[in-house]
Amino acid sequence: MKNRVLIAEDEKPISDIIKFNLEKEGYEIITAYDGEDALKKALNEQLELIILDIMLPSMDGFEICKRVREKSSVPIIMVTAKEEEVDKILGLELGADDYITKPFSIRELVARVKANVRRQEMNINADQQEKEIIKNKDLSIDLMKYEVKKGSTSIDLTVREFELLKFLAKQKDQVFSREQLLERVWGYEYYGDIRTVDVTVRRLREKVEDDSSNPTYIMTKRGVGYYFKGE
Repeated sequence: MKNRVLIAEDEKPISDIIKFNLEKEGYEIITAYDGEDALKKALNEQLELIILDIMLPSMDGFEICKRVREKSSVPIIMVTAKEEEVDKILGLELGADDYITKPFSIRELVARVKANVRRQEMNINADQQEKEIIKNKDLSIDLMKYEVKKGSTSIDLTVREFELLKFLAKQKDQVFSREQLLERVWGYEYYGDIRTVDVTVRRLREKVEDDSSNPTYIMTKRGVGYYFKGE
């Protein structure tokens, strides 16, 4: 079966260009031109990825991202209309996996789509082989079920947050730079932005740490990067 991608973009010429190029790469494309239709399709279609423009009629991309994340962990690439860091950070904090700024190179967008879909497939396939639960203190990470618990309490993570936690936890006490994490967890080098890593780490800490400002699991090695502290 082809990987299915939803393009939520109100500018039809742009949507058509993205659709044409992704179809050439073998993806099955679903389109939406307003926010309400995009949300409906995002929640009801079987998708491998969503390309989500922020500025949509009837409902903006931020609200759609927030609502999708309440029910789905499908990878989301946010599309911003301008080089505004606040838009990028907000999108990531709402659970987006990646972002791209207009005007963008179609090659860059296709590369990001491939990287996000491939990374998800690799993790799903790997987890099917790994019937293990990583435990550290009161934190448990079930690789098969994509579940994280702290004590008896379940913690809701996005796919990217889970992948980052799993990657670090499987290599306890090993420090990775932001660039290394971008390549190993997000799946690309050149097109990445290291701020993506920082935002995801912050969100992850807010969910798994008792005090995100004084972490005990996901640690910072000043001037180097991040690591998961073993027992």
